[in-house]
Amino acid sequence: MKWLPNLSLVTLTTISAFSISTSINFAYAEQPKLIVQITVDQLRGDLLSRYQQHFSEEGFGYLINEGIYYKEAHHQHAITETVVGHTTLATGAHPSAHGMVSNLWFDKQLQQPIYNVQDKAHPLLSANAAVDTKNEIDPTQKASKVEGRSPKNIMATTFSDELTASNNGQSKVFAVSVKDRGAITLAGHTGKAFWFSKSAGEFVSSDYYFDQYPQWVTNWNKQNPISQYADTQWALTKNKDQYIFGDNNPHDWKTKLPGYGVTFPHNFGPSDNPYFSTFLTVSPIGDEMTANFAKQIIIENKLGHRQVNSSKQNSNPVTDYLSISFSSTDYVGHIFGPSSLEAEENLLRLDRTLASLFEYIDNKVGLDNTLIVLSADHGAPEAPGYLTQFGIKAEHFDLSSLETNEEIQSLKSKWNIKGDLFANAWQPYINLDHDKLAKQKVSLALASNEVAQVLNSVAGIHRAYSFDDLLNGNVPKDEITQKVQNSFYPSRSGDIYLVFEPNVFVADFDGLNVASVHGSPWRYDTHVPIIFAGFGLKPQVINRPVATVDLAPTLSAIVNINAPSSAAGYPLKEVIK
Repeated sequence: MKWLPNLSLVTLTTISAFSISTSINFAYAEQPKLIVQITVDQLRGDLLSRYQQHFSEEGFGYLINEGIYYKEAHHQHAITETVVGHTTLATGAHPSAHGMVSNLWFDKQLQQPIYNVQDKAHPLLSANAAVDTKNEIDPTQKASKVEGRSPKNIMATTFSDELTASNNGQSKVFAVSVKDRGAITLAGHTGKAFWFSKSAGEFVSSDYYFDQYPQWVTNWNKQNPISQYADTQWALTKNKDQYIFGDNNPHDWKTKLPGYGVTFPHNFGPSDNPYFSTFLTVSPIGDEMTANFAKQIIIENKLGHRQVNSSKQNSNPVTDYLSISFSSTDYVGHIFGPSSLEAEENLLRLDRTLASLFEYIDNKVGLDNTLIVLSADHGAPEAPGYLTQFGIKAEHFDLSSLETNEEIQSLKSKWNIKGDLFANAWQPYINLDHDKLAKQKVSLALASNEVAQVLNSVAGIHRAYSFDDLLNGNVPKDEITQKVQNSFYPSRSGDIYLVFEPNVFVADFDGLNVASVHGSPWRYDTHVPIIFAGFGLKPQVINRPVATVDLAPTLSAIVNINAPSSAAGYPLKEVIK
């Protein structure tokens, strides 16, 4: 392994002693003792190659150089958002089957928005840990009126569910992320999920998972680990001339978060600043906190160190599972753009975080006994201001302008609709006001079809699909439309689905105009890496196209269990052979 020569003499001595004392645990097994699934939120597929020369051999470099690296992996759905991508990676299914169609959808029966993992039946275990709607910058979380959280809205099994079912619950399953939806989706219905509450400043869970916290979680939170960052700052770790984007200029496409600034260094401010914990997550600190909590999960729950209950002397180990979703790349990309000094520095810091995590896993479990798989929930478009300086057309789209469109106004007059025709509009959906249409005896199918026809001619919109046409398959047969259909789940999809032109997107985060917003079927949003490493795998670089729905079936094949219930993908031959 390339790992050991880079460790200090002290670390080598520690590992040697640990290996001698637990030699039975480090013996190579027919299946991994631990699977660690890493999801880097908004890690676009080209970014690992862009910064590869700056990565260490122990972090991203370990995965790239020692793993099976699929460079042309793509999501095959159109709504490339966080919960959608995470659930697809967990289930091997398209949103049309797993049901998590977007971060936020409109429930037509309840007439209210639904945040994807909300569940009023399962409140949080921590006090004052609900979303602080006044200071939260994530508009989808702000829209939720429910504090509780659970995986009940996931309409398919996950790999972790199938792992639990395969051995009568002997496998331990955990997931952690800054985002609730980044942890809950991968933990599935049977695992334990933790996420970071910005309002409480600690890692939390709900009573779906525990009656009360394990003592180690209580102890962790009592230490108030975020307090150490009060009155500190996010600063560069190299000289500016060593970065691709090292100019550090206050580009006008960067989002101006009050008190955080648009150039380095970025000050976190005092701990009583209402945005203090948010600033931590819009920096490498969010990922460092997540990795540190993941290490605690490994040691406190003895992951990767248990045998199957069997009388056989050399029985295989129980395979445990840990999902770690790193969220900072997404937050930094939204605020500063994926091609910014902040995004570059954040990935270099994540490289260091991964190196520390892999060293810890090697020390506690052994990398040859651990299967690591890394991917991403989606990619990201460039900030329009970044592209236009090179003469590339790109722009933000004002979704609110559609209500006042001249042809939409003509339809309202024809149908005698007073006030707004649109009940709500959230990228990529528009929902019409059903009550007003019913009052005027206008068919919803007719109205959505005619509105879609109008929107098809609006500049910046590539195509508009009506609910009725998607339901009945009355749509073109092309790659973009297939991705839209893969995202269609009738009870949760809106009346009209919009696909914007490439490099055109809605940048409004509930009044905060951000630099970059993913969510389209275009390649910059669907392209992600997939890398399998550890567990004795031989390094390869694969350039043929593969799909993210292949990841969960591949994990299932490795441990010889059922693939998730609605999986659409197939095992990747280079990994399982």
